[in-house]
Amino acid sequence: MKVLTENKSVLSWIEDKISLVKPDSVVWIDGSEEQLNDLRAQSCEIGEIIKLNEEKLPGCYLHRTAVNDVARVEHRTFICTPTKDEAGPTNNWMAPDEAYNMLYDIARDSYKGRTMYVIPYSMGPVGSRFSKVGVELTDSIYVVLNMAIMTRIGKDVLDFLGDSDDWVRGLHCKCEIDEEKRYICQFPQDNTIISVNSGYGGNVLLGKKCFALRIASYQGRKEGWMAEHMLILGIENPKGEIRYICAAFPSACGKTNLAMLIPPEAYKKKGYKVWCVGDDIAWMRKGEDGRLYAINPENGFFGVAPGTNMKSNPNALASTKKDTIFTNVVHNLDDNTVWWEGLDKNPPENGIEWKGNPWNGKQSEAAGANPNSRFTAPAKNCPCISSEFENPAGVPISAIVFGGRRAKLAPLVYQSRDWNHGVFVGSVMGSETTAAAIGLAAGVRRDPMAMLPFCGYNMADYWRHWLDVGAALDPEKAPKIFNVNWFRKDENDKFMWPGFGDNMRVLDWIIERCEGNAGARETAIGYIPQEGAINVEGIEDEVSAEALESMLDVDKSLWAAETKGIEEFYAMFGDRLPDELRGELDTLKKNL
Repeated sequence: MKVLTENKSVLSWIEDKISLVKPDSVVWIDGSEEQLNDLRAQSCEIGEIIKLNEEKLPGCYLHRTAVNDVARVEHRTFICTPTKDEAGPTNNWMAPDEAYNMLYDIARDSYKGRTMYVIPYSMGPVGSRFSKVGVELTDSIYVVLNMAIMTRIGKDVLDFLGDSDDWVRGLHCKCEIDEEKRYICQFPQDNTIISVNSGYGGNVLLGKKCFALRIASYQGRKEGWMAEHMLILGIENPKGEIRYICAAFPSACGKTNLAMLIPPEAYKKKGYKVWCVGDDIAWMRKGEDGRLYAINPENGFFGVAPGTNMKSNPNALASTKKDTIFTNVVHNLDDNTVWWEGLDKNPPENGIEWKGNPWNGKQSEAAGANPNSRFTAPAKNCPCISSEFENPAGVPISAIVFGGRRAKLAPLVYQSRDWNHGVFVGSVMGSETTAAAIGLAAGVRRDPMAMLPFCGYNMADYWRHWLDVGAALDPEKAPKIFNVNWFRKDENDKFMWPGFGDNMRVLDWIIERCEGNAGARETAIGYIPQEGAINVEGIEDEVSAEALESMLDVDKSLWAAETKGIEEFYAMFGDRLPDELRGELDTLKKNL
């Protein structure tokens, strides 16, 4: 066994876990292409992954998870803090001692006959002041190969860590993939994550939601920075100036499409460009100049495949064309490629569906790909990846955008009056759900800052942290905060805004507001664009002046009803709710 570090805290923790799970052998992941190629070959040999057509999809592989293991399991995900109050009312809680005992009982001896892979990884560019180190132990080559795409891995990560104890411990055990014993537990005070009985990416790529959001949100609060469930994009104007936006959306609100947006023709002709810095997570810190800077701590995209196509997101599709791992999609046996619903209108007749059964897409009524099937693709494959993607100093953020699905309530876009009002807007954001679509009771599902499943501590304390960060920024340079709603509907239940690339028109107004160049008028909820401020050049037939006015309408009776829902939600947090947010709710009521 070739050990890659002399760090005592790393070595003693690994020794302890070896005695717990008892692997037959231990392999340290050094990050070399030679080692990764050996692992790919081994994984193909044992049938864990399938190598795809080298000419059409070079370096690409297909993987199938167990049928009972296809998505994140929120109800089996726990925040393990000494008191339940620290985890808060929106998290599942378990006492640390109880959780460790239960997890160690499940994990004990589970690596017998298996290899332990030690993956040192960096969230963020190695050596950046933003970046954090983790070590994940796993008995899955699939996990190693995904972590090699999603994070920076290898010996240089351990060299950067040196003898520091500031690193996140991660133990993943496939065990028997038993869903009754499946747990994903975070221990924020111990910098520790343990995942058992899953092989699905969202539960086992421990650098992703587990570290980059749940653990990092707690670290950020302690250390004065922020870990957010946000995309980062840059908008370049015809003069070559680039302004950066962070944006948070609940699921099914087009977040990845926005991160890789292609400007509409009218903007393209003028020379506008959009650059993707990140599609999912942003880590933000105050810079020496008083501004807020962000990095994407990830190195790849873990995207949902169904619905990704040349029309919805050509940049995401292009990202999957090489060195990508596809999970739970259709295997097209005719040319050894992959397919999923929404890719095109030509499903394979000679295919294997995601469960491993023969599938004829021309005849079968059942879906071939799992609705949550995935691609893990290197970010550098993306045609619109930003030149600042690897910048260890991050990019300066001009605007923070929140959004959700609201058919009648929220206007197309509005701006908060100031930072604290913006925190209020983010804290009450949510989406309307239908029971059939999402498996939840119909109504508004509150998802503050899109962090509901990912905040590693009490959400009221998280809002307090947002307020404190804002107070520390230079008020002249702090990002302006906005809310968008691409999903406003007319009286015929039809979407009023065209969406996709045309969302650029709203982002354009947002940037102009940040620069002090665009008009707005004040309403009860904040500032909305004044007449003519949203550029509809080229879509006048789709979006009339009357329709735009309707999309920006603030219906006071609907908002009055909304305040009742906000009060109910806030009541969950009792005395922990920051007074500033209570004050913002009172202001909203008075304005109405």
